[in-house]
Amino acid sequence: MPSVWQSSAGEARARSLVWGVLVLVLAGAALAGGWSIVSNTGRTPPAVFGQVPAFSLVERSGKPLSSRDLLGRPWVADFIFTRCQGICPVLSGRMADLLRRLEEQGITDTVAVSFSVDPEHDDPATLRTYAERFGADPDRWLFLTGDLPVIEDLVRNSFRLSLAALPEEERRTSPEPITHSDRFVLVDAELRIRGYYHGSDDEDLAQLERDLAVISQ
Repeated sequence: MPSVWQSSAGEARARSLVWGVLVLVLAGAALAGGWSIVSNTGRTPPAVFGQVPAFSLVERSGKPLSSRDLLGRPWVADFIFTRCQGICPVLSGRMADLLRRLEEQGITDTVAVSFSVDPEHDDPATLRTYAERFGADPDRWLFLTGDLPVIEDLVRNSFRLSLAALPEEERRTSPEPITHSDRFVLVDAELRIRGYYHGSDDEDLAQLERDLAVISQ
């Protein structure tokens, strides 16, 4: 007479055999029906964090540019000012590198949009000079200025990022008259915010590229 252990082991082997046959049957049915049995590849679309509202500003060319002009293609926003002697040149260098990498990958419909957080100083001519430092292609990298209240509202209430300025009398002489976020913001073709990434962080920018590839499909 077999022992209790022998009976349990036999039952376990039988169950394993049944499950093995079942898996093979399901796999065959999946392949025959054209189902995908590949596991998640990490290309899940990024979440939606909000909507960029309608706005109207001025590009470095001197021409008006509104949010409607950005519909239909993804874009990456950042926030800079030309007098900045700290993080801004780093962010602009990273943006130039990002656009170069995207072009190498054949992703040419993405636009970079740099908003000046010092619009009272950064008129279109000043932004043009700044953009030239980074070889910014005017078709792929926009620099926007405009009324200060509009910029402040966009940064704080639409993109939900930090922005603070010194009092006006100190702002004129300080090397860092304005503090602001270093985030790049990914916006899709429908003006929906899809991600925030530290512009000086390599891993964050790599994730931005992955997310961009997903929403561009």
